[in-house]
Amino acid sequence: MPLLEPEPEALRPGTAREPAPDRVTDRSATGTPEPLRAELTALLGADKVLWKISDLVRYASDASPYRFLPRVVLVPEDIDDISAILSYAHGKGREVVFRAAGTSLNGQAQGEDILVDVRRHWTGIEVLDDGARARIRPGTTVLRANTTLARYGRLLGPDPASAIACTVGGVVANNASGMTAGTTRNSYRTLASLTFVLPSGTVVDTADPAADEELVRAEPKLCAGLLALKAEIEADEELTARIRAKYAIKNTNGYRLDAFLDGATPVQILRGLMVGSEGTFGFISETVFDTLPLDRRVTSALLFFPSLTAAAAAVPRFNEAGAIAVEVMDGNTLRASVSVKGVPADWAALPRETAALLVEFRAPDEAGQEAFEEAAAEVMRGLDLVVPAASVTNAFTRDAGTIAGYWKARKAFVTAVGGSRPSGTTLITEDFAVPPDRLADACEALLELQSRHGFDAAVAGHAAHGNLHFLLAFDAALPADVERYDAFMQEFCALVVDRFDGSLKAEHATGRNIAPFLEREWGERATELMWRTKQVIDPEGVLAPRIVLDRDPRAHLRGLKTIPKVEAVADPCIECGFCEPTCPSEDLTTTPRQRIVLRREMMRQADGSPVEAGLLDAYGYDAVDTCAGDSTCKLACPVGIDTGAMMKGFRHRRHTPREERIAALTAKNFRVVEASARLAVAAGDAIGKRGGDRLLASVTRLARRAVRPDLVPEWLPQLPGSAARELPRTTRVGASAVYYPACVNRIFAGPEAGPGGTPALSLAEAVVAVSERAGKPVWIPGDVAGTCCATIWHSKGYDAGNRVMADRIVEAAWGWTAGGTLPLVVDASSCTLGIAEEVVPYLSEDTRELHRELTVVDSLVWAAGELLPELTVFERAGSAVLHPTCSMEHLGDVEQLRVLAEACAEEVTVPDGAGCCAFAGDRGMLHKELTDAATAKEAAELNSRDYDAYLSANRMCEIGMERATGHPYRSALIELERATRPPGR
Repeated sequence: MPLLEPEPEALRPGTAREPAPDRVTDRSATGTPEPLRAELTALLGADKVLWKISDLVRYASDASPYRFLPRVVLVPEDIDDISAILSYAHGKGREVVFRAAGTSLNGQAQGEDILVDVRRHWTGIEVLDDGARARIRPGTTVLRANTTLARYGRLLGPDPASAIACTVGGVVANNASGMTAGTTRNSYRTLASLTFVLPSGTVVDTADPAADEELVRAEPKLCAGLLALKAEIEADEELTARIRAKYAIKNTNGYRLDAFLDGATPVQILRGLMVGSEGTFGFISETVFDTLPLDRRVTSALLFFPSLTAAAAAVPRFNEAGAIAVEVMDGNTLRASVSVKGVPADWAALPRETAALLVEFRAPDEAGQEAFEEAAAEVMRGLDLVVPAASVTNAFTRDAGTIAGYWKARKAFVTAVGGSRPSGTTLITEDFAVPPDRLADACEALLELQSRHGFDAAVAGHAAHGNLHFLLAFDAALPADVERYDAFMQEFCALVVDRFDGSLKAEHATGRNIAPFLEREWGERATELMWRTKQVIDPEGVLAPRIVLDRDPRAHLRGLKTIPKVEAVADPCIECGFCEPTCPSEDLTTTPRQRIVLRREMMRQADGSPVEAGLLDAYGYDAVDTCAGDSTCKLACPVGIDTGAMMKGFRHRRHTPREERIAALTAKNFRVVEASARLAVAAGDAIGKRGGDRLLASVTRLARRAVRPDLVPEWLPQLPGSAARELPRTTRVGASAVYYPACVNRIFAGPEAGPGGTPALSLAEAVVAVSERAGKPVWIPGDVAGTCCATIWHSKGYDAGNRVMADRIVEAAWGWTAGGTLPLVVDASSCTLGIAEEVVPYLSEDTRELHRELTVVDSLVWAAGELLPELTVFERAGSAVLHPTCSMEHLGDVEQLRVLAEACAEEVTVPDGAGCCAFAGDRGMLHKELTDAATAKEAAELNSRDYDAYLSANRMCEIGMERATGHPYRSALIELERATRPPGR
């Protein structure tokens, strides 16, 4: 064990607690049992079998109110692996559940035996026919697919609110639709073809002309069974009419029986049945979608009404006017969305009975947009609108920023309302549909039912399609609360089916909480046909039992998860998973959601239990060490949960008092530390150039094993040499800004050469030169050495050192800028974020007053806003690829990076897979496997071609990206100086 390895005990929850009734039991503490683990390892390889108790627990939860512990988690890479898993399950009598993003709201992504992760190795999109179609792998998020398609002026039909995280495979398997899909743009209607693996292991590509012939040869009994069911259904006119009527409105409850009416052959029938089958009929390995036009002329309004029923009554009029989306939000939803950044603060005081409609029209051209706006104005003249807050305009707008704000508030329904629920309560998300002309009545009935059972109303939905969503919060640890939920569900199902002849699930699919009520909606005859369909396709019941079909009338109460209180920063989490695609460690260890899930399980355990011990042993590396601390999870989370901050807090808890004192001493003597670091980098560079990179790597690896991997960086050949000791000479007289070269740029040199091998200036030289050239000279203070933005200490959780340096840099900056008279321009985005925002909680009261007077400007913003308008571009590169850093995302500076790049290059590309590189200061040297995992997709995408320039705006991120891609990254400021340098100079 390394000398300074932290004790797992440091992360043990310090609260007195009773074991929760749904805790993982001690018999599971050793993880996957034998011989299951050994057999699957032999079958697939050790790297595809996750067996530790921490692995099982982190996969036990999804976005639903349920929690089931799998016996093992498998991570297949290809169809051969899938077929091997299914063959094994058949032979051993085991059950298999597929899981992609885990954003399902009804427990579809949970299994009690073999759980198969089909996200990690199953991403990718191929655009076909100039965007008219797209071949998409099932682990690809809807957002990622639409980002690629947008370049062709196309998009997918389904548009769920969870598009940032949900995957295409999950969308198809649940027939999830969203804001605009309705019954005509969903997966069932827009899929051109599917490739899937049946429970038997047979692979079917519905686009193959020989597919039916091959299927009959491979699965004669299955084909005969499907055709027999088709004939039986078609022979029953009453049933046929009922099936057609059920799908006239949105409906994802049960299996798509209309597939038997729409498909003429077994393959065509299976193509329809796979949609919405929730992983119970097979694994969807590939989809081909017919895409839809991306109409870019958008007009939207957020209209406020005195009541939910008044808002619902206006919906048909906007439908008739041609609105593509009409979304409803009740008062509770509107008030809760105030927690979302950008939502007006005065919504917090909206009257309880207030409701709003988000109405949107989309057109391909100006004429179409004007026609829609005229139709909307006509509808508006007959509405009784209210103005319950000063921010309310009740007006249609074309402004993209305003419209984006409206949609951000709407899409945060589940997470924002759920995040504001009482601590310790479980969240149930229900959705149902009624005929659109019955929506107002349904709203009124739903509100009365919720009130009568003691649930706070929170209603939103796709009003244009008669589709409502609502939330219920209760304590799953209290039997009385569970019974209250059950009583509500019994009445709710009766209300939807008997009074409105509606769908108990409109777009979230049946799942565990509606499976017991399937027959209530469909009747005995249709439900038995669904059971027989399952028997024909999966006769041994291998795939996802109890997720669609369950005869247990109390199945919806089984596996409800308790929500124990955890650290305050993470306690509002509803485990939605929106954070996961942004997380650098997603494909290496854990995600933000999983870090919180693991912590909650610790809180369910008795103090000192074997399960708690197993979780703590793994948590240090899997959760704390391999968190990049970039906090992009906070940006993705609708309620701003910063799991990175929680991990930094845990790093602090692991520090001994001696380590904290040393860190504070380092901050106090940073001038010496900085000079020593520059000398060490110079020495390492000299040795490396003499062929010593391998020796340096070996020496540092030995030191890491002896001391502690999280303390000793590993030498990387991509590390540049040392920066010059002296910064460029500048004068304070006439300066337009104070220029603060970040310590990383005072220690590490910039790129050795520019495009074509031309000598490159250092970043400091480039900033000084280009500012002078623009007539906005900058001044570098003579005493910047020994100062830092404090991120070094902040990222590692060294609070004492953080406080020392935070006060020092703010006091120095206040003096340099003459009390904030001049802006402080910082040349590394992470350091800008550090000085502008992250130091604030660690400042003394007096220094905090000084900080309020500072104007901290990132160099990208300075260059794009102040310098570029005054510059002449003499030489542009042919192409440039950009790496926006996570700090730029936090600061909102990504657009400025693009502006600078477009001034310097004819063609500018941001990879669709761009994300945090996870180099995170020195974390890429402490855990290079983290950067390798974080950059894999981005590197593969951009290495598909060559670019003339590789640009970013943070030296350590540039080093990380050079390591990932093999290409020399440089600051966009250096490229701007080169592009605007007069010829001959």
